[in-house]
Amino acid sequence: MEYMNILIPALLFLFLVQRLLPTKGIRQITTKELKNELKDNNKQFIDVRTPGEYKGNHIKNFKNIPLHELSKKANELSKEKEVVVICQSGMRSNKGSKILKKLGFKNVTNVKGGMSAWN
Repeated sequence: MEYMNILIPALLFLFLVQRLLPTKGIRQITTKELKNELKDNNKQFIDVRTPGEYKGNHIKNFKNIPLHELSKKANELSKEKEVVVICQSGMRSNKGSKILKKLGFKNVTNVKGGMSAWN
């Protein structure tokens, strides 16, 4: 029983670290770096916020695919081109980036700080 007092907190810690650390194979960029990348026509720009959030304010080159629809709409994207993902703060886009990686997208980039950091 004693080992359970150590095991449960350790597993909880690992779970939290895994959720917060950047995923291997997903490039992380700032909104400042994003500004230079927006001109690249070989990239796909995806905003995973809700349609209401997207309508309120979005970056012109970004297409809205809400996070909950990303798995079923991923076939609309090319696996050959880089996918740049943004949300409001960077949390949902990081989750979306992980989904795309699991679906076989090789070149995935998450925008750290999201629209909150965009100016």
